[in-house]
Formats: sequence, structure tokens, C-alpha cells
Amino acid sequence: MPPKTTASASQPATTDLHEARCRPLKGPEHCLDAAHVKALLKQLPGWAVAGKGTAIEKTFGFDNYYQTLAFVNALAFIAHAQDHHPDLGVHYNRCVVRYSTHDVGGLSTNDFICAAKVERLAGG
Repeated sequence: MPPKTTASASQPATTDLHEARCRPLKGPEHCLDAAHVKALLKQLPGWAVAGKGTAIEKTFGFDNYYQTLAFVNALAFIAHAQDHHPDLGVHYNRCVVRYSTHDVGGLSTNDFICAAKVERLAGG
């Protein structure tokens, strides 16, 4: 039996996050409630709520600075293509990726779409 998915007019099915595209969102009506955030996080291993519930983040580890920067450059391509940009903490052997949608005042589907695309990039 296929996995159960959830969807609504404002969010893609959870199993399709990595295939969805970000769209321009403005206003608090696009901010996800705690139940949606919890459901979507189940699709993103290692990601956690941060920033008093207004962001999600994950730390990706690498063997060296070259691999870290290669990841950051690939992530930048995704961010540009989706027009949704994370806050990054770039270190020698790790990168902290944090998504939040400032235009809605918290978390939107765009944050989870991009996190899913980054997971695919990282091999998740």
C-alpha cells in the first residue's frame, strides 16, 4: 500500500515536496500552523524547528572545506531557481542551512520544498 499523503490548496502532498516549486507568498495567511509543520518535518530527516518556531534548520557535515563549498554552490543554484534563499552558516567541514519565509512571518511551504530539494542534493 502506498504511503499516506496529505495535501491542501496551500501545501503540496508531503511525498511530493522535492518535486514542488516555490511560489511567491506574502502575508501571515501563508504561515503554517504547528500541525502542518510537524507533519512536513516527518518527511525531512534531521531537520528541526528553530528560531522560536519560525524556521527549520539542519547541519550537513563534510570531510573538508572543498566539499562544503561545493555543497553551498549547488545549494545556491537551487535557491536561485526557486527564488527562496536560506540563511547559511558555512564552516570548514559543515554547513548549517536555515529556512524561514520572512514575508509570511514564519514557516511556509516554500521552506519545506527547498529543504526537500537540499535533502536530495545531499543524497537524502
